[in-house]
Amino acid sequence: MISSEKALHTILNQTEEFGIELIDFKKSLGRILKEEIVADRDFPPFNRASMDGIGITIDAFNKGVREFKIEGVQAAGSPQLTLEDSNNCIEVMTGAMAPINTNAVIPYELVTIKDGIATVSTNDINYFQNIHRKGLDRKKKDVLIRKNTVLSPAEIGVLATVGKTKVKVAKLPKVMVISTGDELVKVDQTPELYQIRRSNVHTLVSLLEKIKIKADTIHISDDKPLLKQKIADILNNYDVLLFSGAVSKGKFDFLPEVLEELHVEKLFHKVRQRPGKPFWFGKKDTKTIFAFPGNPVSTFVSCMKYFYPWYQKSMGIDHSSNNFAILANNFSFKPDLTYFLQVKLENKNGQLLAHPIAGHGSGDLANLVDNDAFIELPTDKDIFNKGEVFPLLSYR
Repeated sequence: MISSEKALHTILNQTEEFGIELIDFKKSLGRILKEEIVADRDFPPFNRASMDGIGITIDAFNKGVREFKIEGVQAAGSPQLTLEDSNNCIEVMTGAMAPINTNAVIPYELVTIKDGIATVSTNDINYFQNIHRKGLDRKKKDVLIRKNTVLSPAEIGVLATVGKTKVKVAKLPKVMVISTGDELVKVDQTPELYQIRRSNVHTLVSLLEKIKIKADTIHISDDKPLLKQKIADILNNYDVLLFSGAVSKGKFDFLPEVLEELHVEKLFHKVRQRPGKPFWFGKKDTKTIFAFPGNPVSTFVSCMKYFYPWYQKSMGIDHSSNNFAILANNFSFKPDLTYFLQVKLENKNGQLLAHPIAGHGSGDLANLVDNDAFIELPTDKDIFNKGEVFPLLSYR
C-alpha cells in the first residue's frame, strides 16, 4: 500500500499525448488551445469613440469656443468623416471612428443642441477624452492567447475578433467508463431488495463532462471470462478505462487478476487513504487504466484527486492544485491514512471556511449533496484544529 502522494506521483509519470485537432471555434469552449493566437491588426483598429456625443478639436476648445456648428454625424460602422473647420464639430456615436481632425468627444450629457449648434456646458476637457486610441490595447502581431490556455468565453470572443474560425486544440482521450457487479441494475429499473441502481457510472460520466470529455459506458456482470473478453476488446479501442468496483478482496472482485492476465502492468494497488483505499492503477502500452473502488464516495473523490491531474498534465496545462480552505471546526481522525473530509464551504469576510458535515462512510452518496468539496487531511497528525489550512477538492 502506497501513500496518496506516491500514487499521484506515479500517475503523473504516466501521462499521454493524444494529438491535435482542428475544430470550429464555436465548439472550442473548455478545450485546451494548442497554438498561439495573435492580433491580426491593432486593437482597437482605429481611434474609437467610447461615448455618444460630439467630436471636437481641443485647440478650439482651449481658445474658448463653447458653441460648435455641427458638420455631420459619424455613425458606427460608417467610413471616417473629416472635420473641415476646427471651430465646428461632428456628432459621434459610440463605437464609431473618431473623425479626422478631432481629438476629443464631449458626451451628449454635457451638450445642448439647438438649430444645428452644439453648446458645451463644461470647461474641463482633455486631449483624447472619450476616445479609445488605436492600438492602445494590443498591437498587430501581439500574442493575445497563449498556447495551452483553457478556452473560456473570454477567449472565444477574442477568437471571433481576429477571425479565427478554426482553432487547434488538444485532442481528447477516448474514454470508456465501466461498471461491474450483478447487484447493479439500470436507472429506469425498479431494484429488488438485494439490488441497487447504477449510479457511479453516471457520476463518472458527469465528472468527465465537466472537463469536456464525452465518455462511453458499459456494464459487465461478475463473470470472469466475460469480463476478460469485454476488457480485451475495450483495450483495443479506447485510450483510457475507468472502472468502478471489483478491485477489493471479495470473491467476485475479478478485475485485478483479469487485468494481469491481459498483460496490463499494475503500477499500484491500494492507497493509504480514506475513502478509496483499494484503488488500482496500471498501463498497457499507451492505454491507461484507473480502477476505482465501488463505493460511490470513493469513486467520486478518486476521480477528482487522480484522474483530473492526469488529464490536465496530459493536455499540457497546469495540474497543480492552488485551492485551499480553512477548517472551520476542530476535527480528529486517528488512522494513519490521508483523509478526504467532506465539507460545506462558506465565504466569510474574504476567507473560505470548510465546515465538516458528517456522513456514514464511503457508501453515503447522498451526503455529497449536502457538501461542496473535500479537504485533504494529511497522515502525519490525527488532530486537526480550527483555523488550519488544507488543500481543497471542490466539486461545486
